[in-house]
Amino acid sequence: MVSKITERIVPEIKEWQSRPLEKIYTFIFMDAIHYKVRTDGHIINRAAYVVLGVTIEGIKDVLGIWIGESESSRFWLGVLNELKNRGVEDVLVFSVDGLTGIKEAIQAAFPKSEIQRCIIHQLRNCFK
Repeated sequence: MVSKITERIVPEIKEWQSRPLEKIYTFIFMDAIHYKVRTDGHIINRAAYVVLGVTIEGIKDVLGIWIGESESSRFWLGVLNELKNRGVEDVLVFSVDGLTGIKEAIQAAFPKSEIQRCIIHQLRNCFK
């Protein structure tokens, strides 16, 4: 049943994943959620990359979700370039974790954007 439902909605998912985006976002939050998946009888790690944007009008929108092997700044750079290809021209502020290379990836794609460390990640690091 799940497979049949999935087959029916795949065209809508593909359309959503490639829809045009706003030219300007005031704020974009980027993070990855790590989870384990059973594949061919083995448990493997995966990362779901999530990008949440806030428009000039203050409307929140999930800009996309991508699945990767593990979180890396190289993968994030690909995501950022995809956002540009879908119409994003400028982002005022990015909120991200402390992943090595993430600031450089953002600066390569959106050199005028401000980058701030996510407050949740700041708090987690303080309590370590």
